[in-house]
Amino acid sequence: MIRAGILGASGYTANELVRLLLGHNNVRIIWIASQSLNGAPYHQSYQNFFQIFPLSCVDSNNLAQLCKEIDILFCATPHNFCASILTPDILASTKVIDLSADFRLKDIKAYEQWYHTKHKNPALLESSVYGLSELNSEQIKRARLIANPGCYPTCSILALAPLLAHQLIDTNSIIIDAKSGVSGAGRANKLDSLFCEVNENFKPYAIASHRHTPEIEQALSQIANTSITLSFTPHLIPINRGILATIYATAHELDDKKLRKIYQDFYQGKVFVRILDEGLSAQTRWVEGSNFIDIALNIDKRTHRLIITAAIDNLIKGAAGQAVQNMNLMFDLAESSALENAPMFP
Repeated sequence: MIRAGILGASGYTANELVRLLLGHNNVRIIWIASQSLNGAPYHQSYQNFFQIFPLSCVDSNNLAQLCKEIDILFCATPHNFCASILTPDILASTKVIDLSADFRLKDIKAYEQWYHTKHKNPALLESSVYGLSELNSEQIKRARLIANPGCYPTCSILALAPLLAHQLIDTNSIIIDAKSGVSGAGRANKLDSLFCEVNENFKPYAIASHRHTPEIEQALSQIANTSITLSFTPHLIPINRGILATIYATAHELDDKKLRKIYQDFYQGKVFVRILDEGLSAQTRWVEGSNFIDIALNIDKRTHRLIITAAIDNLIKGAAGQAVQNMNLMFDLAESSALENAPMFP
């Protein structure tokens, strides 16, 4: 039985981690911790767990001791928190999956430029593994520290990876137009997340400055074996959860049949990647509550551009689900354990 601990229990991602891990036959949650909920029963914050999950949040000040009780630590904490508390002793006693951005970017200068803060633990960057499960499974299996990818990057990278691996597009032509539900902003009380601000509205934000841009570029550059610079614009839409990315790129000579086969071959055996049949579109409602990514392929023959659409649940495949998927790989379990449920609808 894998013993798990969760830091940052007050957020939506931790809520999903608890739900998924409670359904995992090989995992037992030993403790959960939150600075804002310290000492409180978890169901007082998330009533969905009333009479289901009896644990209260513990004090994490002595984290090194707590980590001796567990085999895997999930850090669902704000940026630069995990980096500030991780030590070699903690990593020696437990494996760690960090769901923040602390260890995603290998370039410290890029991290400090985009996150506007000094990195607190650069010594661990070299040993951390970027936890995009479908692309880095072998490295994940051997890792002790996983940088769980961001939600927008997960959707965008998986949608583009086959094209760049096979050098099928002009690398200077990539445009990612992405939309996310409000849960992507977290549970904190923020003006832009209030009902009256979000309802009946649709807006872009962080134009040309979103923090996930360098993460997407870093991963795609590694796949393409050349430096990638792209345009990424996120939008907030009035739904609870879900991401839809519409991606444009200028294509070399390519037909529909060849394109579909390239994607199917690239993701063969990857249970959570669904390459949709011709005529189907990627939609957030068909992945909600699941660890799937749906990818739809279109060729605009008039403009010689590919239009790729991809959809994920930002809290599952974009966060907690992928973290559980990575844990499964790290402990040599079936990759789909506790993630087999079909998407919810309606």
